[in-house]
Amino acid sequence: MQLFIISGLSGAGKSVALHAIEDQGGYCIDNLPIELLPAFAKEILPTLEQKFSHVGLSIDARNSSEKLQQLPERLKLLFPKEHPTSYCLLFIEADKRTLTRRFGESRRPHPLSREGLTLEQAITVEQQQLAPIAAAARFRIDSSQTSIYQLREQLNAITGQDQPRLFLKLQSFGYKYGTPRDADFLFDARCLPNPYWEPALRPQTGKDKAVTQFLDQAKVSQEVMEEIYHYITRSLPRFLSSDRSYLTIGIGCTGGHHRSVYLVEKISQQLHNLQDNTDKNGENSWIKQCRINLHHREL
Repeated sequence: MQLFIISGLSGAGKSVALHAIEDQGGYCIDNLPIELLPAFAKEILPTLEQKFSHVGLSIDARNSSEKLQQLPERLKLLFPKEHPTSYCLLFIEADKRTLTRRFGESRRPHPLSREGLTLEQAITVEQQQLAPIAAAARFRIDSSQTSIYQLREQLNAITGQDQPRLFLKLQSFGYKYGTPRDADFLFDARCLPNPYWEPALRPQTGKDKAVTQFLDQAKVSQEVMEEIYHYITRSLPRFLSSDRSYLTIGIGCTGGHHRSVYLVEKISQQLHNLQDNTDKNGENSWIKQCRINLHHREL
């Protein structure tokens, strides 16, 4: 059985993660006190294993700082490699500005604000208390620039029962809005001809046929696409061999609507074609161990 331990900042999306697991037929427990983990592992989990293939468990900052700091090591002791239940620690976060806005929109108090802290102080304290868990997490998701639906899509990819060894996210973005915080590698598409300066193409995106045809005609588009594709296909086997679980590649242009979207769509299709046309024991069999997702941040 797979156990997902979900932690993260209040307002970042822990509830969305639990709902994603429930929708897949899993069993979820919200805000379990850390001191109850041993009893949960010994008494409750064996009964759940008979009915469910995966369980979600959320833990938040309302535990003591000492217990939060000890959680990663405690999980290793409770669920060693030989244990029939494997666990995955997942941490969901967002930047302070986004969290402040979300609490303002929901009009709900921050869990730590009851201790006499302002909202900004409560967010800072929570970040500090949960830092050991964030550092130990197998997956860290930044929800600052994602909608609930996009966050669910990422979570479904991680919590799905047929888990690949590596989750590859290709993300387009606009440099004018800042680079993605969770990107491991960044590529610049601003050397491609800009459809923005074509009046008929300006309101369209890199997913539209007219924009695609415009960029296909430029030799530099093909050159940049091939360079990024070859870098990815050369690098992914190395990341797989190092037990990396999550890799985010950002491709940016000025506004994030045309050139970066075009490249992400094209390269994603190339990688999916490689998956479809590769035998499990063939030369590029490593691609079968990857799950490829794409995300257009500015669309």
